[in-house]
Amino acid sequence: MATRDSIDHFLQTCENVILKAQEQYQEGALQGHYHDVEYREAMQELENLYNEWLQLYNSANPQQREQLYRKRLQIQDMQNKMILLNHDR
Repeated sequence: MATRDSIDHFLQTCENVILKAQEQYQEGALQGHYHDVEYREAMQELENLYNEWLQLYNSANPQQREQLYRKRLQIQDMQNKMILLNHDR
C-alpha cells in the first residue's frame, strides 16, 4: 500500500514538473525551436511521471487513487499540449 507521504511527495513532484513543462510550452510557443533540448527534457519528465504514476496507482487505496487519477489527467493534458505544439518541425 502506498503511504500518505509517498503520495504527497509524488503529487508535489508532479506540480513542479508540470509547472516546468508549462514554462517550456510557453517558451516553445513564443520562440519556436530555440530550446529544443529543454523542451524534450520536459516532455521526458512528464513521461517519467506517468510511469511512476502507474506504480503508485496500483498500490494506492481508493481515496489516493482519486487524487492520482486527477493528477494523471493534468499530466496527460500537458503532454498532449506539448505534442500538438509541433515543436520539432
